[in-house]
Amino acid sequence: MNITELSTVMRENGVVGAGGAGFPSYAKLNTKADTIILNCAECEPLLKLHRQVLEKYAFEILSTLEVIADAVEAEHIIIAIKGSYKNAVEAVKSNLSSFKKVEIGILPEIYPAGDEVITIYETTGRVVPPGSIPIEVGVIVYNVETIYNVYRAMKETAPVTYKYITIAGEVKNPVTLKAPLGMTYQELIELAGGATVENPVLIAGGPMTGRIASGFETVTKTSNAILVMPPSAYIVLKRSSKIQVDMKRAMAACCQCQMCTDLCPRHLLGHPIQPHAFMRSASSGVTSDIEPYMGTMFCSQCGLCEMYSCFQSLSPRTLIGECKAGLRKNGVPIPKGVEAKQTDPQRDNRRVPMSRLTARLGLSKYNVPAPLKDELVTPAQVKIQLTQHIGAPCTATVKAGDSVVAGQMIGTVDNSKLGVNIHASITGTVIDVNEKFVTIKA
Repeated sequence: MNITELSTVMRENGVVGAGGAGFPSYAKLNTKADTIILNCAECEPLLKLHRQVLEKYAFEILSTLEVIADAVEAEHIIIAIKGSYKNAVEAVKSNLSSFKKVEIGILPEIYPAGDEVITIYETTGRVVPPGSIPIEVGVIVYNVETIYNVYRAMKETAPVTYKYITIAGEVKNPVTLKAPLGMTYQELIELAGGATVENPVLIAGGPMTGRIASGFETVTKTSNAILVMPPSAYIVLKRSSKIQVDMKRAMAACCQCQMCTDLCPRHLLGHPIQPHAFMRSASSGVTSDIEPYMGTMFCSQCGLCEMYSCFQSLSPRTLIGECKAGLRKNGVPIPKGVEAKQTDPQRDNRRVPMSRLTARLGLSKYNVPAPLKDELVTPAQVKIQLTQHIGAPCTATVKAGDSVVAGQMIGTVDNSKLGVNIHASITGTVIDVNEKFVTIKA
């Protein structure tokens, strides 16, 4: 399969990054790549699905990676995975003899090992330039579920209609489910035995980068986890404060200890991001030096500074995110041509262990198995978003009253624009269509 054919398969079957912002996978294909990395870092505490999918479908995933590598003429395939994921590592090892280009790259047990810039450095020693993307150092990075979706698209002509998602925290039976797109979070929580606390707060995504969500929200192609938390949980309280309060606390309490910068993963690789310098300038209103503000454009928003590093529990990540959003709104581009400084010689000593991070977040008691149930859940109704990825939103191709079957295209994007198709996740009748959703009743 050549690069054009592979790109068409990915686009038509709706394959995007199965996590993060959902970048259309076909747009990553590039003959400048000499290395393909499979990211199985499972970056945040409590998330389980990528190692589980790799363990079950190792051969299918490795064979797909080889097809991609051949299409872009890449010479190396690296399975980036933590050594503690023993079952997944053994599943890969048992298939290595069938794939000449594949090797295993063991990642350290740190956060954020799954940040693709960190993953690339840990497995290849290459530093992605500040503000650049992996292809600039000859690398393409995909996560595990994304590649499994490519496999299904190639071998079964099966579009993306469901998502593996881990339900954890204060639920009776933590579990990883195979959920149709458009299913509500509350339905999934009930399938995990229901919440075990009163007035639970839902975090959509991981404890470091996820957001507070409603049980009425629905599964998309980028949903990775639903964490059910008590209202008093640290990760809930950090997300509940107002930006104005965060700024006033920074003005009153930031002592410029520089711990946020000393432990910043991107700063340790030589990127020009210094959270402490930004906090100093922003909290004092100093604008004569714009460097601290422009440096926010290189922040990955991993959250380590405010969730772990700051012993005064300030919010550098939140304030930096607000600054970045303001710069973008006013048309300020990410600076180009910025070179990374030398990697900090103390970097190895300043990496944050996952076990310590999990304990600091108060999540150790929730770090329990969440077994994968690989039977597709069957909801009575789904509400499928028409915007589930970076790029142009889809335009619905169905109307209320239409009968659809699972896998049928219900939304499409003009081929001249960045985007992918969206498909029905269940068989049934379309009962509502608007600019944002297509609702289907089984």
